[in-house]
Amino acid sequence: MDNKKILEINNLEVIPNNNSSLKLVEDISLELNKGKTTCIVGESGSGKSLTALSIMQLLPSQLSMSGKIFFEGINLLNLTKEEIRKKRGKDIAMIFQEPMTSLNPVLTIGYQIKEAIEVHQKLSNLKLNNRVKELLKIVGIPSWRIDSYPDELSGGQRQRVMIAMAISSSPKLLIADEPTTALDVTVQSQILKLLNNLKLKFQMTMLFITHDFGVVEDIADNVAVMYQGKIVEKGDVSEVLNKPKHPYTKALLGCVPDVDGKKDLKPINYSTLKRLMS
Repeated sequence: MDNKKILEINNLEVIPNNNSSLKLVEDISLELNKGKTTCIVGESGSGKSLTALSIMQLLPSQLSMSGKIFFEGINLLNLTKEEIRKKRGKDIAMIFQEPMTSLNPVLTIGYQIKEAIEVHQKLSNLKLNNRVKELLKIVGIPSWRIDSYPDELSGGQRQRVMIAMAISSSPKLLIADEPTTALDVTVQSQILKLLNNLKLKFQMTMLFITHDFGVVEDIADNVAVMYQGKIVEKGDVSEVLNKPKHPYTKALLGCVPDVDGKKDLKPINYSTLKRLMS
C-alpha cells in the first residue's frame, strides 16, 4: 500500500442476507490520502452511509459485505471483532448524522465523553475530568456544560459533543456522515470550520459524506460521486466541479443554486439520465 494512502477500498459490495442479487453497494473502489479530505456525495439512498458503516464494521446484521478495506495496509475485513473494536474509536472514528439518536438522553455529556475516552485510555478520575473539559474547550463548548444533558443543548452544541467524542483518542481517520444536515446555515458553517481546523490540528484524514455540493466545495480535496450504490465519478474536487464528465454529476450540479440567484435550477430528469447512462 502506498505510504501516502491511509485507506484503500477495493471492490466493496453490500447485499441483504436474504437477497444476494440486490446490491446496495456495488464494486466500490476508493483511496484516501493521508491528511486530505475526501467527500462522498450523492442523493439519499445512494449508498454513502453504507460505505462508511462498512469501513467501521457497523453494518446491520441483516446485511453482508465482501471486498477489501485496507487501513494502513491491514485488511479490516480480516480482523476479529475484538481487533476491530480496538481500532474503532481509536484509529478510526465516526460522527453520525443526528446527535440526538446517538447521545443517551439520561446521561450527562461529560459522562458520555468519559465513556468514549475510557474505552481506549486508562486515566485517573482527575485526568479524565481534565481531558473532558479540554475536549469541550477544543470544540467550543464551555467547561461548565460538563454536567448538562443532551436536551439542554442546541443542535449545534450536541453535534460538537459528538465531535469531542470522536476526536477523544486522536484518530487517524475521521468519518463524518452528513454531520450538518439538521443544522441551520450559520451553525453548519461553524461546524465545517471546526472540523477543518481539527483535521489540521490533529493531522487527521477525513472522509466526509454529504448530499450538498456547497459543502464539497468548502472542504474537499477529492470527491467521489455515488449513484445507485456505485461510484460514477471521482477525482480532484476542482476538476469534478468545473469539468464534470458523468451525466449524474452534471445533473446534481444543475440542482445547485448560485450566490446571486440568477441560475436556472434544473431538476434531475431520471428518464433522461437513465438513457444517457445506458
